[in-house]
Amino acid sequence: MDTVINNGTLIDGNGGEPIKDAVIFMEDNQIKAVGQAGRVAIPNSGVSIIDAQGGYILPGFFDLHVHLLIEPCNIAEALKNPFSLKFFQAVHHMRDLLDAGVTSVRDAGYTDAGVKEAVNRGIVAGPRMQVSVTALTSTGGHGDSWVPSGVDVTMPFMNAYPSLPNGICNGVDEVRQKVREVIRDGADIVKVHATGGVMSPTDTPQFTEFTMDELEAIVEEANLRGRKVMAHAQGNLGVKFCARAGVHSVEHGIYLDDEAIELLLENGTYLIPTLLAGVSAAKDVAHMSKFSLEKAKEVVGIHHESIAKAYQAGVKIAMGTDSGVMPHGQNLQELGLMCAIGMSPMESIVASTKVAAECMGWDDKLGTVETGKLADLVILSKDPLRDIHIVEDRKNVVTVIKDGKIVKDIRKTGEEVSEKKEEIEIQ
Repeated sequence: MDTVINNGTLIDGNGGEPIKDAVIFMEDNQIKAVGQAGRVAIPNSGVSIIDAQGGYILPGFFDLHVHLLIEPCNIAEALKNPFSLKFFQAVHHMRDLLDAGVTSVRDAGYTDAGVKEAVNRGIVAGPRMQVSVTALTSTGGHGDSWVPSGVDVTMPFMNAYPSLPNGICNGVDEVRQKVREVIRDGADIVKVHATGGVMSPTDTPQFTEFTMDELEAIVEEANLRGRKVMAHAQGNLGVKFCARAGVHSVEHGIYLDDEAIELLLENGTYLIPTLLAGVSAAKDVAHMSKFSLEKAKEVVGIHHESIAKAYQAGVKIAMGTDSGVMPHGQNLQELGLMCAIGMSPMESIVASTKVAAECMGWDDKLGTVETGKLADLVILSKDPLRDIHIVEDRKNVVTVIKDGKIVKDIRKTGEEVSEKKEEIEIQ
């Protein structure tokens, strides 16, 4: 079906000047023409019109670090849940992402390929996704939830089952095998825990948990099978190891010195800050363990300073949140945090659209509003360039289009628009 979006200002994801009175012509799920009204040829009949009502039209947003089957919880209570409950909860998590304007995600662990397949087949509504299935971790590392009492308190979301193998592996031979396992089980990208973390019980962010030999083997095995590697890397040395080993993207990057930043630049490594994760964890007294709260509070300021330095140096930064650490649907708060470390509102939007699409290898079809791209679009009721924080309120995300189909629409009705227009004229 032919569809036209008009009566809005286009922020196309490329970082240039917005186009006022823009027109986007779509045929089924593809953008056929983009430009200013009067300069775009559209059919005279048989066209569905989407009136942006003076709003702002953007590409669908990306989040490159989510956990769709995880949510903030009390572990003791969550352990009582039936195994399959998390899959039904994930349906709501994915709906929350779409409502926030997030139409593409990378799942950073513990979501199996069946969830992606359910979305692809139209069984449930959700964003486009790449999944990593299981995150590789070393014994005692981030992702190994054994505690000194001798109990494995692996979160109920991380239990192994046939299509989600246990991620623990040690030594070059084992990491090679584990990469092959996760790819066999449907991983689009390989995730590795290269350092300790805030959430894990027996390590700290500065611990380095895989050797250079192990990381190089992981990258080689993934690349041989057409996959890239994303690495949870919070500590300085771990970040350096990842950049040298050829990891595609470093997640978090809490501790970054000048050498680490230089290595990220030299190797073209993407940095996914997930600033929202630390900010949220440091305040979540209801769900965070005492050790996680203490670590989160300790690193929040350091994290922001590191990302600011990386941004100033020109490191490629793409948007990711660690959604699941905080409730899904709050994802676009990350844009305000990116602006707080020095980005302009436009730069934060580009990092959340064009640059994110490049990182996922999807820039040929998504990330910008251009002829030939797929029709993943968002309409905002207010100007994000004037105030980036408006994207945080889902009420301001009035329309979401994924693959040419409207998946959310809370625009004002015709009567409401007429009344508002009349009020303005009287004033």
